[in-house]
Amino acid sequence: MHEPGSARNELVAALRSLVTFAPGPGSRGWIAARAALSMGLPLAALTLSGYPGLGLQVSTGGFLALFFAGNAAAERARTLPFIAVALGACAALGAWLAPAPWLAATGLIAVAVVTSALAFAFRVGPPGPMFFTLVYGLAGMITAARDADRGTEPLAFLLAFGCGLLFSYLVALTPLLLPARRAIRPRPLRELLPGPWLGAGERWLVVRVAAVATIGTVVSMIWVDPSRAYWTVAAGIAVIGLSTVPNHSFARGLHRTLGTLVGAAVYLLIAPLAQLPWAFVLLLPALQFVIELVVVRNYGLALVFITPLVLFIAGAATGSSDHFATALERLVDTAFGSALAMVSGVLRERPAVASR
Repeated sequence: MHEPGSARNELVAALRSLVTFAPGPGSRGWIAARAALSMGLPLAALTLSGYPGLGLQVSTGGFLALFFAGNAAAERARTLPFIAVALGACAALGAWLAPAPWLAATGLIAVAVVTSALAFAFRVGPPGPMFFTLVYGLAGMITAARDADRGTEPLAFLLAFGCGLLFSYLVALTPLLLPARRAIRPRPLRELLPGPWLGAGERWLVVRVAAVATIGTVVSMIWVDPSRAYWTVAAGIAVIGLSTVPNHSFARGLHRTLGTLVGAAVYLLIAPLAQLPWAFVLLLPALQFVIELVVVRNYGLALVFITPLVLFIAGAATGSSDHFATALERLVDTAFGSALAMVSGVLRERPAVASR
C-alpha cells in the first residue's frame, strides 16, 4: 500500500514528465528520414501508378524501420530479418483468422503474449512488442469480410506487406554503400539478441500483458466491438512498455491517454487533407518523421503524431469517412487499454521488481 505522500509524489512526477523532454541520444535526423522513406516512397510510387490502396498496404511494412533504429547498419542487417519474419507471421495469422471473430480474438491474445515474451526474452528493445499486435489487428481489419466478400484478398495483402518489409530492410542497409560504414565491425548476433531468458521483472511484464490482453479482448468482444479489440490490447501493451521499474506504467498511461486525446484532435483537424491523394502521400511520411524525432524525448508528444498516423491507415483501409466517430472510438479504446495497463502495474507482487 502506498503512503499518501508517496502517491502524491508519483502523481507530480508523472504530470511533470508530460512537459519534460528527456536527454536525447544524439541526432536522430537520419533515423527519422529512414523511417519516413520506408513508408513514404512505396506509397508515393504506387499512388502515382494509380494504386493508392496497394501503396498503403506496402507502406505498412515500413514499421520494420522502427526496430533497432539506433544500431549500425551492419547490425541491423543481422537483426531485422528476425523482426520481419515475426511481423509477417503476425500479419498472416491475423488475415487467416479474420473470418472467425472468436478465433481471431484467441489469436490476438496469443500474439500479444507470445511476441511480448519473445521481445522481453531477447531484449529487442524499443519500440517493444506493441507493433506485432498492431500488425496482427491491421491485417485482420484490412482483409475482413465486408458484404460477404473479403475487403482485400489475404494473399494479396501479405504479398504487399512482404514487399514493404523488404523495401524497409533495403533502406536500413543503405549506409553500407559507404566504405566507412562497411568498415564498422558488427557485434555478434548473440550480443544483439541475447537470451532467451526472462528475469523476475520480465516474467511479471509477461503476466501483465496476458492479463491486459485477455481482459481487453473479452470486454471488446462482448460489450464494445470485436474489430477494435486489437487497438485496446496494443494500447495496453504500449503502456506496459519495457521497463520493470515500479510506477513506470502510470506515467506511460498518462502519456498514452492524453497524447491520444490531443492526437485525435490533430487527426480531426487534418483529416480533410487526406481526401487529396498527394496530401495523403505527404502526410504519412511526415508524421512518421516527426514521431522518430521526438519519441525518445517525450512519449506523450510522440503519441500526438502516432495517433493520426494509425488512424489514417485504419480509416483508409476500411474506407471509413466518419473521422469523428473513428477518432472517438480510438480514444475510448486507448483509455480502456491504458487503464488496464496502469491497474496491472499497481497489482504487483512486491513494491519493487528490479531489472536483472
